[in-house]
Amino acid sequence: MLDYGREADRYDASRGGEPRADAAARAVRDLLPPQARTLLDVACGTGLVTRRLAGAGLYVTGVDSAHNMARMAAGRLPGAVVIGDSRQLPFADASFDAVCAVWLLHLLSGPEEAATVVAECARVLRPGGVFVTTVDKAAAHDVGSDIDAALAPRPVGPAVDRSQAVETYAAARGLTPAGEAWFRGHGQGRSPRSTIDDIHRGWFTRVPPGGPLAAQIAASLAALPDQEAPRPDPRFTLRSFRRPPAG
Repeated sequence: MLDYGREADRYDASRGGEPRADAAARAVRDLLPPQARTLLDVACGTGLVTRRLAGAGLYVTGVDSAHNMARMAAGRLPGAVVIGDSRQLPFADASFDAVCAVWLLHLLSGPEEAATVVAECARVLRPGGVFVTTVDKAAAHDVGSDIDAALAPRPVGPAVDRSQAVETYAAARGLTPAGEAWFRGHGQGRSPRSTIDDIHRGWFTRVPPGGPLAAQIAASLAALPDQEAPRPDPRFTLRSFRRPPAG
């Protein structure tokens, strides 16, 4: 897995920057109940999306375990970002009207860890609140391009953020499906050159950098035309789950 502390300085520029953040924030807001006044952004990263969620009567708190990410987020939302582990959130029960986790669950080690994170998000939700999260993240990047064909030899395990799996994690904590939205990953369309770079940086967790499989895939990517041309952007999916109202 990538070291997100080291990635902090280049993260925004390499992940679609402002247009992607705008699209993500709009989609999250569309799934929030009108009465929501407090939102926790779990694994807020550099705060680029978090900052856009704040305002219009919504007070947003960000939490991230990577110190460099949290430092950048704190510069965008002074006084509203804390260091914390998504598996044990540093907040009391029923603290927020809404909780979101954008591009988090797919990074977790397996279903048990993902279920733990969803349980923590549910714990800090007030009755009637909603949990919003991205699902099927890896599948969103498969746009049927020549790059996807070159990546085909890599091992692919069952995704812990499969939509049905996330629904199961949520149901175990009493959360029920409440809505769905999608947004375009502006600037995240892969080019052969950028994908080779990702291979060497360990972006694909089941392809060890420096190993024979990494070399094989990198060679296939290097043989593709239009090395710098991005292929189509991914389309990301969000799902929301509601905690039942009290009484």
